[in-house]
Amino acid sequence: MIQTPSAIIPVLLSGGSGSRLWPVSRERFPKQLLNLCGDRTMIQETALRVGGTFGFADPIVICNQEHRFAIAEQLQEVGIRPTELVLEPFGRNTAPAAAVAARLAARRDPAALVLLLPADHAILAPDAFRAAVAIGARAAQAGKLVTFGIQPTSPETGYGYIETGEPVANADGAFTVKQFAEKPKLEVAQAYVAGGRHLWNSGMFLFRADRFVAELERHAPDALVAADEAIAAARDDLDFLRLDPDAFAKAPNISIDFAVMEKTDSAAIVPCDIGWTDVGAWSALWDIAGKDNVGNAVLGDAILVDSHNNLVRGEVGLTALVGVRDLVVITTDDAVLVADRSRVQDVKTVVDRLKADGRSERLDHRRTYRPWGYAHLVHKGPGFEVLRLTIRPGHKISLQKHEHRAEHWIVVQGEAKVTLGDERRTVRVNESVFIPAGMPHRLENEGDSDLCLVEVQTGEQISADDILRIEDHYGRA
Repeated sequence: MIQTPSAIIPVLLSGGSGSRLWPVSRERFPKQLLNLCGDRTMIQETALRVGGTFGFADPIVICNQEHRFAIAEQLQEVGIRPTELVLEPFGRNTAPAAAVAARLAARRDPAALVLLLPADHAILAPDAFRAAVAIGARAAQAGKLVTFGIQPTSPETGYGYIETGEPVANADGAFTVKQFAEKPKLEVAQAYVAGGRHLWNSGMFLFRADRFVAELERHAPDALVAADEAIAAARDDLDFLRLDPDAFAKAPNISIDFAVMEKTDSAAIVPCDIGWTDVGAWSALWDIAGKDNVGNAVLGDAILVDSHNNLVRGEVGLTALVGVRDLVVITTDDAVLVADRSRVQDVKTVVDRLKADGRSERLDHRRTYRPWGYAHLVHKGPGFEVLRLTIRPGHKISLQKHEHRAEHWIVVQGEAKVTLGDERRTVRVNESVFIPAGMPHRLENEGDSDLCLVEVQTGEQISADDILRIEDHYGRA
């Protein structure tokens, strides 16, 4: 248990896109929503690491509005109930998000301790992490803005570094921050590691809400003003708090490090060895994965012959490697990545090309998640698409119509309640229904298990633009 006068409020920051983990991580379903390091997704693992059973308060979650339903569902699956699920209209880096978090936490208690955690980091030693938080809490209660420094295991050039200073009084294990250092060249990183006073910058922070607000007022007032205005004009949307886009747009695009931590004289750091990685590239997953006796890390169906030190993740079909080493081989149902393990940082270049070419593979998988379940694209051709729809129990799609396409629904599991114009009917397994263009329609699952059906779309325009929502249970336009 965390022994503090009041429970620490975790704030999960879920705004990254994880482009270096393409093709598994995509813009509309990024790495924090994926089970990259175990059976649970990264945001689930992050939330459970600071769950109430360990003495923490219920979390605040700040996320991209595109991911809101997936995040809400994933947290519900593991019994986590955020006190606020805050929607950013667009990304503005971590300082504005931290300002919003501090203001919301201060509503409960101005001196509340706020623990900012990226939702897409892996921590293999959670007990050691919580022990580090307990040390940081003592320093934060005394007014320090605390960050957590990771003991370097190698002269890594992809991380920022922090140089430790003198011990913090009455907070054994915490130190003042002497200086922050940007991502260094290799020779500099080697000197940092050899010197023993530099730690990797983890991007995790702990502070009293009122102290952080005071430092924002001194060093980044624009971020604080924009956050205050965005909260004041925010509106409730189902279980979400939607920040005002016009106000939030005024916030500078700036990190906590640049906005506050590199300027304040109250920065402190807790050195820790917690099995941390930011999972910034496929090589990081190879580093922490279990391996066979020749260094291969394999997830999925694969056969490896005379192959060494490879990372293989196969989501569909069989993957076979023969006579290769030090590769990353990732297969999804619509893309394959093959890369030298030393070049995985360059995967972002592939994503940039996809964006420049206007290709959808950077945005979505064939399976796209919706507030009611998910749709999986099975096949498409000129004038038609075939999808498999899964509707969760108690959910329904919007009452909608299409001007340019017709639809055919065939139920393969469960029982569908179908609205067609003024008619409402039940459609069972092996039964079908035809929805002509222009016909208002809705699909509902009133059962207690998933409803699955095949949807065939036909027409001159097969796109999301051809949806006119007449009524929507989830507040979508």
